[in-house]
Amino acid sequence: MLQTFLIGTQLFFSFVIGIYFLLQLKNQTNSKTTIHKDTLRQYEKMNTLRKIALTEPLSEKMRPRQEKDIIGQEDGLKALKTALCGPNPQHILIYGSPGIGKTAAARIALDIAKKSEASPFAEDAKFIEIDATTLRFDERSIADPLIGSVHDPIYQGAGAYGQAGVPQPKAGAVTKAHGGVLFIDEIGELHSVQMNKLLKVLEDRKVFLESSYYVAGDENIPKHIHDIFKNGLPADFRLIGATTRSPEDLPAALRSRCVEIFFQDLSYEHIISIVEHVLKGEKINIKDEAKSLIGKYCTNGRDAINMLQTAQSLVKLEKRENIAEKDIEWVIQTGKYTPRIDKKVDNQYHIGKINGLAVSGRGQGMLLDIEAACKEVDKDNSGIKITGIIEQEDLHMKHSTIKRKSMASSSVENVLTILKMRYNVNTNNYLLHLNFTSGMPIDGPSAGIAIFGVLYSVLFNKYIAGDIAVTGEVSIQGLVYPVGGVYEKVVAAQKAGVKKVIIPKGNMQELLLNIGVEIIPVETIDEVIENIFKEDVLDRANTILHA
Repeated sequence: MLQTFLIGTQLFFSFVIGIYFLLQLKNQTNSKTTIHKDTLRQYEKMNTLRKIALTEPLSEKMRPRQEKDIIGQEDGLKALKTALCGPNPQHILIYGSPGIGKTAAARIALDIAKKSEASPFAEDAKFIEIDATTLRFDERSIADPLIGSVHDPIYQGAGAYGQAGVPQPKAGAVTKAHGGVLFIDEIGELHSVQMNKLLKVLEDRKVFLESSYYVAGDENIPKHIHDIFKNGLPADFRLIGATTRSPEDLPAALRSRCVEIFFQDLSYEHIISIVEHVLKGEKINIKDEAKSLIGKYCTNGRDAINMLQTAQSLVKLEKRENIAEKDIEWVIQTGKYTPRIDKKVDNQYHIGKINGLAVSGRGQGMLLDIEAACKEVDKDNSGIKITGIIEQEDLHMKHSTIKRKSMASSSVENVLTILKMRYNVNTNNYLLHLNFTSGMPIDGPSAGIAIFGVLYSVLFNKYIAGDIAVTGEVSIQGLVYPVGGVYEKVVAAQKAGVKKVIIPKGNMQELLLNIGVEIIPVETIDEVIENIFKEDVLDRANTILHA
């Protein structure tokens, strides 16, 4: 009886277990069927989405693909080729405004390097492009799309390796770019932690990863993972970083490892060339006045093409054929575009006005008017007023911030000292006003010659030719010292129609002789007077002293 009971009990539980597994198998089958149906539905949905496509934006369609397509950046592209196409390619930083061809030029430069016999880049060398503004990483090193990371077994999604307790190295962009170029757009926005890691990779040319789950003697860990933890992930690439920031905004450690190349804002002629290239390819009809207006309001190719595309859409919406000047004016007004600053000099003579030269924060040369006015007054009303310059600046030290008078203000004081000590001018008898008309605050010592020249002009009623431009620092002893950005300044002067440029002798170089203007190098303020005012300085000084 007991034996029959036990057999019955065993059969009952066997039946229950059988029913349980049968239900589980049925549920699993139903689940697979549901997943399969959902997969088919999602796949069909994705295929439907892929069949939907809008027209390619004109700015993308007209993106430069070959060297001949790069307009207005001949020097920049030449510098890129020089840095990449030799036997020892260099890391590169490209400075410049948005939309002037930095990314396209970098791609084209790599394509040229692949075809160069001396270059170590193989034909299949990759161009990996990332944007620092959207690059995100986990501070716990779970995920790092730039440098790489380790997926430890405890993390969700570790899969079969996780069940076996094996850490999984994940390659980042630096390894994906191995043997090629890693292009980081807006590299100045890179997080400081990422920047320091990147500098280490540039030095080691490999990425070393760590994990507390890695045991060197664990035979369960695959051979290739042992190799990665022992020897690192390969990361021998060339970095090209592009930025719209100024050089001083980037870490000195990064800059010291790179060749720095400056791309210029496009000129009116360059913009017109880009517009004509688009018109030819897209069969767009436009009036000459409208085309000229695009050149006057755009300094980069992307804006020019977008403006043209918007105007074309407007014309088609109104069922017209030709883009007229009023259409571009409407685009300018709705898009709040500002006109380019393309100053042109005149051939007139002026008292109290001189052409100074400066460099903008993007490394672009610029011409600016510097004006002066004076009036004899009594001592109580005398003084000098200065407008248009930075009067005080903050210097950020490692542990503190200090304030100092700006270099431009110091240049004014140096000039006043020279006028008093060398030319016997009692500035206490005058009310002086010095004005910089660039529309932006000016700083730096390079306006010294211009400040001296314009004050000398109003004090002694001397004319200054409108086709002369000057740059250089002056000391209180009347010496002229070298300044920065002279090449860019001379190029800007030539574009503005300047015939002669006075520069410090210490800045003289052969490269300046091929720009198309007469270069006059000077060492002293006396030479400045001779070349601006065409007079004998000693005779002038004697006249002043004996007056």
